Amino acid sequence: MLRNQRQIQTSINKVLDGLLFAISLWLAHQLRAVLHFEVFGGTADIAPFEGAYVWISALLLFVAPFVLDTQGFYSRSAWPSHAQTVWPLLKASVLITLLIITVMFAFKIQLTRSVILIFTVLSIALVWAKEEGSLRWQRRRLTSADSQTRIILLGSPEQTQNMLGRIDDTNDTSYRVVLKFNIDLEPIDDLLRQMHDHSANVVLINAGHTKFDKIEQVINACELEGVEVWLAADFFNTQIARTAVDDFHGVPLLVFHSAPTASLQGLAKQAIDFAGALAMLVLLSPVLLLCALLVKITSPGPILFRQKRSGINGRPFTMYKFRSMGTNAEQRKHELAAMNEMGGPVFKVANDPRITPIGRFLRRFSLDELPQLFNVLKGAMSLVGPRPLPVDETRHFDDLAHRRRLSVKPGLTCLWQISGRNEINEFSDWVRLDLEYIDNWSLWLDIKILFRTIPVVFIGTGAK
Repeated sequence: MLRNQRQIQTSINKVLDGLLFAISLWLAHQLRAVLHFEVFGGTADIAPFEGAYVWISALLLFVAPFVLDTQGFYSRSAWPSHAQTVWPLLKASVLITLLIITVMFAFKIQLTRSVILIFTVLSIALVWAKEEGSLRWQRRRLTSADSQTRIILLGSPEQTQNMLGRIDDTNDTSYRVVLKFNIDLEPIDDLLRQMHDHSANVVLINAGHTKFDKIEQVINACELEGVEVWLAADFFNTQIARTAVDDFHGVPLLVFHSAPTASLQGLAKQAIDFAGALAMLVLLSPVLLLCALLVKITSPGPILFRQKRSGINGRPFTMYKFRSMGTNAEQRKHELAAMNEMGGPVFKVANDPRITPIGRFLRRFSLDELPQLFNVLKGAMSLVGPRPLPVDETRHFDDLAHRRRLSVKPGLTCLWQISGRNEINEFSDWVRLDLEYIDNWSLWLDIKILFRTIPVVFIGTGAK
């Protein structure tokens, strides 16, 4: 399915999903009253049309589609499997329920626990039923020949066969290939006659960049006929980069990207970064003050260690840490070069003699990293992302592919952090984990990494 068609369909689905979540809250109240269902004894309730129900329902109209989008619900394939539908829907419904519970506590709203539980189940059931019904209706409608888009495939025999295989693999019945046209052997006049005979809606050109002169003739001919032309933009063989179509001040562009692009999930990540960092600074302020006091009274020198680190795309920024080494640590680094235990450009020494006694304690529980919450607030870092390296270390990357770890904001924690970082002694393994994070990034992955970081911190498996 083309992007503009998907966008229209997605917009309709967002409106319907918001309505279904809002209706689910009202239905949950009605079902609870009919079934006399209670959990944990229940609490006092309010009438379904009183203020709290009304504005929570109104909030769901906008929040529910947003959360569904962050979980990839609207970026599924055109004909998704049951798992592709249920799993993101389940995650989104749980997050929305947690949000409602948070709002209840914050504003002291009295909704029964039973209503919240029934709401979660109902919202999942109603949206899933809507999706299944929509798919069944579309399949039934698009099996009719009159509703199908009639396509002429244009290119060499190998190229047209490859494209036909792609269409068949998707089981997308909304398209019907009526002709394969060999651009190398058949004249353009024959194409026009075939377009008329088959009443073609679309000519899909998959002919490579060496035939631009013939492609231009086809486009001009279809332009006069009012027939759409789809040009397959696979001129270049990329291994990692994904392709998107965009425009820049009216100029159409092909965009090749191998890192997460701007999206609602990205906006949600920024909001979580700011809110999470601010909340942690407030909640952990006594810990921050205690750490600062311990560093100050146990060793001479500044409380904070400042160092230039490589941020997104290598842009330098000043990273903050509680000082865990003596003030001459940087000057002594060359003395320990022979003891480096990390293969590659990164410097790592277990039981580093430059570390102060209190610094060793701070590192063990990752307390020395807490000042980086200010870096997150300033937008230079994220809560989750590849750990930022000193600028001089990134300049010594011996493999240019390693620089792709710089394509996203650095973070406080990452896959390397929770995957036994003290046991990883090859920089290539570290990079592999960072690229795995980048290639599979989602908001849900960030949440999982944050939760897995908590036990790592508490059991004291931080840097040695």
